[in-house]
Amino acid sequence: MKTRFMVAAAPLVLGAGLIGGLPVTALAKDKPASAATPAAYAGPFAHPSTLPFHAPDFPAYKDSDWQPAIEAGIAAKRAEIKAIAANKTKPTFDNTIVAMERAGTLFDRAYNVFGQLTSANTSDALDAIDTAVSPQVSALNDDIYLDETLFARVKAVHDSAAGKALSGEDAMLLATTYDKFVHRGALLSAAQKVELKAMNLEIAKLETAFSQKLTTATAAKAPIFDTAAQLAGLSDAEIAAAAKLAGEKGHPGKYMLALGNTTQQAALTSLTNRASRKALWDASVNRTSGGDEYDTTAMVTQLATLRAKKARLLGAPDFATYQMYDRMVKTPAQAMEFMKGFVPALHATQDREAGMLEAAAKADGQTEALAPWDWSFYAEKVRKAKYDLDENQIKPYFEVWRTLEDGVFYAANQTYGLTFKRRTDLPVYHPTMRAYEVFDADGKSLAIFYYDPFARSNKKGGAWMNNFVEQSYLLGEKPVVSNTLNIALPADGEPALASFDDVETMFHEFGHALHGFFASQKYPSLSGTNTARDFVEFPSQFNENFATIPSVLNHYAKHYQTGATIPAELIAKIEAAKTFNQGLGLGETLSAAMLDIQWHQLSPEEAAQPPMAFEAKALAATGLNTDLIPPRYKTPYFRHIWDNGYASGYYSYIWTEMLAHDGWDWVEKHGGMTRANGDHIRKSFLGQGHTKDFEVLFHDFTGHDPQVEPMLEARGLAPTAK
Repeated sequence: MKTRFMVAAAPLVLGAGLIGGLPVTALAKDKPASAATPAAYAGPFAHPSTLPFHAPDFPAYKDSDWQPAIEAGIAAKRAEIKAIAANKTKPTFDNTIVAMERAGTLFDRAYNVFGQLTSANTSDALDAIDTAVSPQVSALNDDIYLDETLFARVKAVHDSAAGKALSGEDAMLLATTYDKFVHRGALLSAAQKVELKAMNLEIAKLETAFSQKLTTATAAKAPIFDTAAQLAGLSDAEIAAAAKLAGEKGHPGKYMLALGNTTQQAALTSLTNRASRKALWDASVNRTSGGDEYDTTAMVTQLATLRAKKARLLGAPDFATYQMYDRMVKTPAQAMEFMKGFVPALHATQDREAGMLEAAAKADGQTEALAPWDWSFYAEKVRKAKYDLDENQIKPYFEVWRTLEDGVFYAANQTYGLTFKRRTDLPVYHPTMRAYEVFDADGKSLAIFYYDPFARSNKKGGAWMNNFVEQSYLLGEKPVVSNTLNIALPADGEPALASFDDVETMFHEFGHALHGFFASQKYPSLSGTNTARDFVEFPSQFNENFATIPSVLNHYAKHYQTGATIPAELIAKIEAAKTFNQGLGLGETLSAAMLDIQWHQLSPEEAAQPPMAFEAKALAATGLNTDLIPPRYKTPYFRHIWDNGYASGYYSYIWTEMLAHDGWDWVEKHGGMTRANGDHIRKSFLGQGHTKDFEVLFHDFTGHDPQVEPMLEARGLAPTAK
């Protein structure tokens, strides 16, 4: 996932010395659009960091620094933009459009770091600052995009002969800038702009409050168990970690299972005690809908209603239509039609797999009907029986840091020629992180990369990529990127082992990182991952394919105790089982994506209905078995759509999976993982940012328009698939 502070606009990050033979001062220029930057601010963000590539100097930042820095950045950017609008000379591409690209360096410097910290290592103090500044950020954006004088200059350039004669990246920047102004309300009347500003302010407050409450609830609602026997089926290390967590949370002698961000929980595959599975399940699905201090349903109603009103004000039939103006998929109807195409085969798969699991449950002595908290447990049993594959057989081969350095990095080396050097001299914001310098195939320094893999109670769930520094030739910046995950932190003295799902997530998020590393654009607005929501997940899903290439697996999948390479027969079993459990694997994502679209097609009046009642109707309309296989995220904890910028965009994961399978089909037909193919991937789309239309980027890569057949085959849903 790309976050709003990074890939999340889908939602990514480097002092003194020589980098790649160049002094940092030669790489970065801190040139505001005017001299209007307030001189009063003299805090740690007043100038670029002196670390390589202007990487964040985390130890230098105190909690008391953030709000003054962000507010000074807002004031400086507002002054810079006002100077552009007030320019008395004839509007040109350089003095208007490019000048806007230069504006806001102080704000970006502070807010890009702050956004990552409030997501990955927050505190009460940071949350309070976030609550205070998020409405100010919303107001800043409105002051820019609703400025009549500024838009007149943008429109003049857009409509001019000189504007129409632009080409390449210049033309794309002009077109996207103009479209963004119109999209955000530049054509509204003065009275309508006042109304829109009030809506945007309230939406910003609600999104921040929703996110903070969900993070708090996910930590607070971790279920407590009295005895280790209740956790039978978990490994000794997992039980030890549960005991440690309970002790840290004030429950010595007991056991706690930390909640993941999704409906399904990892421990459900292993817990043999059905009552414990149900307790974990109930904690997950009810974390923010129990009518207590953690309940988010009222916020959901407010957000859905405000968004619907905003769309109506801006002339769109609904918020989904409003949001999709810049996507590959142009309308919610097209998105729903695409997704519904999977339903017949997928529902049949769900019914078939449910029958298999019910038979396994009965054979196990279970007399009750199969329930949602049983699915993963019996799916694992069937997988063991059918494919002789046990998750506990796999995990010892996937130590986290070896997987990263000998797997994720190795694949990037073999495909793109990249090399990586651990940088223990670069400060980090948490001791379990690592920092690396990334070198291009020619040996020149390309980027700085931070890796934050482990779950914490003060970290948002899920995984994402973030830019601390966005690549831009205009600003002289190289990329500083981070990946953040939520792999379970082991007990003291135990190895950090990843599940295979975790491994795929590591490769997925690194696909976003590559998109950031390879950014080679003049303008920051078009750089790297600054692409449409239904394109930005393409590089990440595409990169997942490298995880199971035999030569890559053999390089990183080493038993943490013996050092033995993962056996070939175990790899064969993993491959054979890839299409098993699609009823859950694809089903939970598809139902969540369809729920998202339906939420954002509501009118303001319809959005006021009780959220859970609407959810029940929306899920029934999907045509999937959502009683047994609920969506990956239920409404009250669906962070992607209520805070992370994926509103009307969660379908992107399915759309871009199609692109990824189709793209990988091209790779396999052209020799597989080779340097030549890596150069083609980078040249055709991975290094192009948003310099071309997304359809063109994909066609440049594969030579054809997107085709769904490779995805159907990979998912076991093709007509001939068994």
